[in-house]
Amino acid sequence: MSSPNNTQLSADYQRIEQAIIALEKNFRRQPSLDQIAKSMALSEYHFQRLFSRWVGISPKRFIQFLTKEYAKELIESSPNLLDVAYESGLSGTGRLHELFVTCEAVTPGEFKNKGEGLQIFYGFHPTPFGHCLLAVTDRGICHLSFVQEGERTQAIKSLQKRWENARITVAPNKTRALVEQIFNPIKNGKPRPLHLFLAGTNFQIKVWEALLKIPAGAVASYEDIAARIGMPNASRAVGNAVAQNPVAYIIPCHRVVRKLGEFGNYRWGAARKKAMLGWEAAKKNHAGEVLG
Repeated sequence: MSSPNNTQLSADYQRIEQAIIALEKNFRRQPSLDQIAKSMALSEYHFQRLFSRWVGISPKRFIQFLTKEYAKELIESSPNLLDVAYESGLSGTGRLHELFVTCEAVTPGEFKNKGEGLQIFYGFHPTPFGHCLLAVTDRGICHLSFVQEGERTQAIKSLQKRWENARITVAPNKTRALVEQIFNPIKNGKPRPLHLFLAGTNFQIKVWEALLKIPAGAVASYEDIAARIGMPNASRAVGNAVAQNPVAYIIPCHRVVRKLGEFGNYRWGAARKKAMLGWEAAKKNHAGEVLG
């Protein structure tokens, strides 16, 4: 049986996001599968099947990954996980679904000129976490953001603001294959390298490089990141840099949580952040059970 394409995955995600929001609001009541399914206008059978297919575990089990206790558990072990990630390098097993990511920052002159003389192509595409806007240059991916229904015009304006002097052209045929590579990297065998072309201050680049080294299924706090880049008192500045991440999911800012073990906010929606973390944690947990 063929796997669902990104269009179907994106449609499924919209329902899963609604389910996550409902579970977050009501998990203390331990809602039944039937109650959750009815809120999604689905039968119990179809909701269970959809949820398990998307996440890999049952809705009941997924609630465990949405609780503060799970985030606390991750935070307690994150320093060691970060050490392992840094020591093993960017190609460490489990990192971004074993993608290899190389980053190139703009030069100071290019940063000042905000993309003057640069050609950028962009397209809107479905992903497992909703629709995205992906933009690329001949030097690599320069933008990835998640887009809600009716927000495409604003998303394009945000891209133009970041690269206001560049030539920006819609060309989904130039970005479609990259979306598949990002969100379904092993579909056609060994993953190919992803190249990023980032515009940011030196501090922001350092923070984004640190985020790349948080393994899938793990999290780090802002304080962890600040300590890792040699600026232990700069956690607030780290938070600002995380919020300016120009390539969602590839640079995994969704893996940064508050030190108290709370998931915290997310630029593209708290439910989407919980979906990503739960999805990664569930897959890691499932892999551990299979290996065990």
